[in-house]
Order: sequence, then structure tokens, then C-alpha cells
Amino acid sequence: MSQERLKIEVARAALKYVEEGMVLGVGTGSTVNAFIDQLASSGIRLEGAVSSSEQTTRRLEQIGVSVLELNHTGDLDLYIDGADEVDVNKRLIKGGGGALTREKVIGASASR
Repeated sequence: MSQERLKIEVARAALKYVEEGMVLGVGTGSTVNAFIDQLASSGIRLEGAVSSSEQTTRRLEQIGVSVLELNHTGDLDLYIDGADEVDVNKRLIKGGGGALTREKVIGASASR
């Protein structure tokens, strides 16, 4: 299976955790882009999302999701993000760090 196809499958699997009316935290990267595409076609309506990057903010706004500030949302229902590598002990390695700090702060604010 191609890398792109795997990302779509991961995005579909993540979408199963998303419920109507949630406030999501959304990470950054190519797998998150696939998730946003799947979210757009799902028909699920969110209260809003907190984005970890300008790129993710633009993509969320393009599909009609209100992008909120973490300072105004309180705890998030769910955080969705990808990782560059996962080892056998399920430890994740994230990317080059462009949005890493924001991803960590938003991820820590989510109950799942």
C-alpha cells in the first residue's frame, strides 16, 4: 500500500473518534491534511477546532471549521495528529519542530 493510501486509512480511523459538536485539537502535517480531507467529506459538524499551525488553520477554515484560540476553549475533547515514526514500544517521533511546541501544548489540553 502506498504511503498516501496509508495516510488516508489512518485519517479514516481517527475520524471514528470524532463526534458531532466536539472541540478538536488538530496537529500539523501530511497525515493531518488527510484527516482534514476526510473530515470535510464526513458531514460531521464541530463546535470548532484549535489548530497547531497556520497551514492547518487555513485548511480547517477552507472546510468551514471555526478555528478557536486555546485560551478561550478550556480543555479539548480530542487531539488529532500524526507522527513521523513509532517504535515497538509505541513511542512517537514528531517532525522537525516547526509546530512542535504548539502541538505539545494543544495535545496536553485534550482529554483524549
